[in-house]
Amino acid sequence: MSTSTLRSRLSSAVRAAKPMAVGEVTGAVGLRVTVSGIGARVGDLLQIGGDDEPILAEVVALEGERLSCLPLGPITGIGTGAPVVNTGAPLQVPVGPDLRGRVLDGLGRPMDGGPPLRGERVSIDAVPPSALARQTVDRPMPLGVRVLDTLIPLGRGQRMGIFAGSGVGKSSLMSMITRGCDCEIAVIGLIGERGREVREFLERDLGPEGLARSVVVIATGDQPPLVRLRAAFVATRMAEWFRDSGSDVLLMMDSVTRTAMAQREVGLSVGEPPATRGYPPSVFGMMASLLERAGPGAIGSITALYTVLVEGDDHNEPIADAARGILDGHIVLDRKLATSGHFPAIEALESISRVANVVTTPEQRALATRLRRLLAAHRDVRELVEIGAYVPGTNPDADLANAMWPQILAFLRQSLDEPTPVEHSWALLNSLLNADSLPIEGRS
Repeated sequence: MSTSTLRSRLSSAVRAAKPMAVGEVTGAVGLRVTVSGIGARVGDLLQIGGDDEPILAEVVALEGERLSCLPLGPITGIGTGAPVVNTGAPLQVPVGPDLRGRVLDGLGRPMDGGPPLRGERVSIDAVPPSALARQTVDRPMPLGVRVLDTLIPLGRGQRMGIFAGSGVGKSSLMSMITRGCDCEIAVIGLIGERGREVREFLERDLGPEGLARSVVVIATGDQPPLVRLRAAFVATRMAEWFRDSGSDVLLMMDSVTRTAMAQREVGLSVGEPPATRGYPPSVFGMMASLLERAGPGAIGSITALYTVLVEGDDHNEPIADAARGILDGHIVLDRKLATSGHFPAIEALESISRVANVVTTPEQRALATRLRRLLAAHRDVRELVEIGAYVPGTNPDADLANAMWPQILAFLRQSLDEPTPVEHSWALLNSLLNADSLPIEGRS
């Protein structure tokens, strides 16, 4: 038996030996339930009601002897004077190899009809690895997507944001990455998703092959805000367990924006003052603490991809701006590309990986730089070409880009069920730029 398991059992025994104190509900306003007559710490779980159908609530604020709590379920039926018992611990979830291939709710409970989860139960809160104890990010993380592996390469342990408006293809890109990535285990957090889309993602986008090496944590948009918020920490904690066991983990969260919105509801419910666009200060502190937990550890790594749902396609709105400052790069999806049938709808010129120079060779960087230069030249003269005002010979890069544009588009586009090995992606790019520029359609 491990030391951590013994410590956990000893703590449980000590809590069970203490006399049980019972408090009572004193009020319920909006999302908040107030409790008095019982001691607790911020983060503790309380059990409201009798043993038949108790409601769990988390302590989120202390006001003198009164506790402000947010339920992890509907508050219908809670009345003044209802008994309240402190469980003596924060939310805990099971971790272990049994998680592989399972679908869990926002509190870490199975929702796929499978057997109960075995393994150690741990708190969802954890301390990020020390900055000096982390490995450096110096190995590539192939994703199977040509435009990402060549123009925006990721490293193992990097944290990247996928920035896009609604309906631009974030979920489809996530499923494509899950199928094609070179990782041992993928942990996927679906936060605030529409209930209708969850099964479609599992069966159509992810598929049996992707699910077999994944752990999926789901908190749909109709769940209480605290459940949506905690689901992000549940997914991160499970990814941390696999990382600390020595695995290279891919953590994907859709979306960090809805996690921030859940924190906004929580903060405003307990009286925090609204700041930028109604987001209280705790939102930005939560984002930093959550996103910093991903990355490399002393052993293993978490390569994290967080989708950021930009409001009104404004990439400078507060959550997008904060996420861009915390993460190690950003992938921008463009609505115009998506509506024109270009998949993945990645705007390569607006996207950047902060570790690209470390995880690629000089030859690869030269190829990527040359393609970026052609893309930029084509963008600069596109409108002139469309109205017939461009004079050939004015810009050699633009002339070459215009001549090769069908082949360049064929390289940038990729179907959902067409993962490309990273070596093949670089070979295609080299052939495109250095050979006789024949079309590459059908060669991947």
